[in-house]
Amino acid sequence: MNLADRLHTAAVRLGGRAVLTLDEAALTYGVLDELSARLAGLLRCRGIGAGDRVAIMLPNVPEFGVVYYGVLRVGAIVVPLDPLLKRREIAAYLGDCGARLLIAWHAFAETAEAGSAGTKADCFFVVPEEFRRLLRGVPAEREIASMAGGDTAVIHYTSGTTGRPKGIELTHANLGGNAATVARMHALGVDDVVLGALPLYHTYGQTCSLNATVHAGARLTLLRRFDPGRALEVIRRDGVTVFQGVPTMYIALLDHPGASDLSMLRVCASGGAAMPLDVLRAYETRFGCEILEGYGLSETSPVTATNRGGRHRRPGSIGWPIRDVELRIVDEEGRETPRGEIGEIVVRGPNVMKGYWNDPAATAEAVRDGWFHTGDLGRMDEDGYFYLVDRRRDVIIRGGYTVYPREVEEVLYEHPAVRQAAVFGVPHPELGEEIQAVVAVREPVGCEDLRDFVRERVAAYKYPRHVSFVDELPMSPTGKILKRALISR
Repeated sequence: MNLADRLHTAAVRLGGRAVLTLDEAALTYGVLDELSARLAGLLRCRGIGAGDRVAIMLPNVPEFGVVYYGVLRVGAIVVPLDPLLKRREIAAYLGDCGARLLIAWHAFAETAEAGSAGTKADCFFVVPEEFRRLLRGVPAEREIASMAGGDTAVIHYTSGTTGRPKGIELTHANLGGNAATVARMHALGVDDVVLGALPLYHTYGQTCSLNATVHAGARLTLLRRFDPGRALEVIRRDGVTVFQGVPTMYIALLDHPGASDLSMLRVCASGGAAMPLDVLRAYETRFGCEILEGYGLSETSPVTATNRGGRHRRPGSIGWPIRDVELRIVDEEGRETPRGEIGEIVVRGPNVMKGYWNDPAATAEAVRDGWFHTGDLGRMDEDGYFYLVDRRRDVIIRGGYTVYPREVEEVLYEHPAVRQAAVFGVPHPELGEEIQAVVAVREPVGCEDLRDFVRERVAAYKYPRHVSFVDELPMSPTGKILKRALISR
């Protein structure tokens, strides 16, 4: 059940075919399997084995796959970290999981070393050519550790640095099953080229890009970071057939002057955040490729629900659950709500995490009677399609009225001048909360114009009384708009 078995099986069948590419650099299935076996041998020499935690802090480079599968090969647990983390964050995560080793990209050596000081983790730095030479001198670990489906493969940390960090334990069965489902739903095959624009340290990129590609025997062409012009160049140069992204990536492509027909893309999938319906329609009209919107969380490996193509797609919805996964909409007492009513989305299935690392109380709070409580609000229509409404913590209560920020954001995106929008509540002495909108625009527009535009389209208590402008909204490395950064301004 070891995820590394998937790579070895593919290497036996497709040894000479490329699996990971970054511009001129390329690894075939056979070479990736061999190098990961040698990395496993290096770990063995350091006394690292089953159950040990190894943190990896690498960008989207082919070496990520070498390290990822090499760690899994010895039965150790991968702890992926954002390469842009600061010293304090690194120290918190390494200390929490008790990592024995931090494998980091050479460009981040100084921060990685500072963050690991005072923890139990040694540091190992990946310098591309030196890394290859080093591994050539290490005996390969041919045996792949035998793992049970319920054994932890990866610990993903929740974002944020306040309080005790929560590590999400995902098992070999969680990740392997989810990757196989993604590969099957997208009909991935050996002739497909997947754009690796999602960060590989994040569960979305890991499952849907890396592991699903390896499962299907396809090729993953990497971008170190997303840039719309660069993405368009790589899509055309490498014959990309599958593009998995987040809404901000699709918005950036729409805004890029060099963007044109992308009908060569067989699959465009969106997740990570709600896709504005106006963006979806504009993208499909301009580029001739439909977007399949889905839904998931790191705690669910991540894919939970998605639209299917053609007549089964319902724009604006997140589709329906993937195979063997159940979704429900429940009220505050945990009772299933009638169709059409808004409640919390709960999930049950083989994709649900094992639990939060060393945090049984948080695990018990999140997973009740086998159902993972997402904290997201949604609804289900009469045909069984699910819709994401908002995060529970983002809901605004204005003068006793409930306002869902996403509804207001959707209206703002309809305005031709608006490129990005974020809506949230700010304290108000009488109403409790007032509605604030922060937007980035394509062309000049006045605050009053935007207020009037929204006021004409929503109930009187919902339109934003405060509107401010920024050049760019703050983004997480995975492309989510960081509302907390706007609120704290």
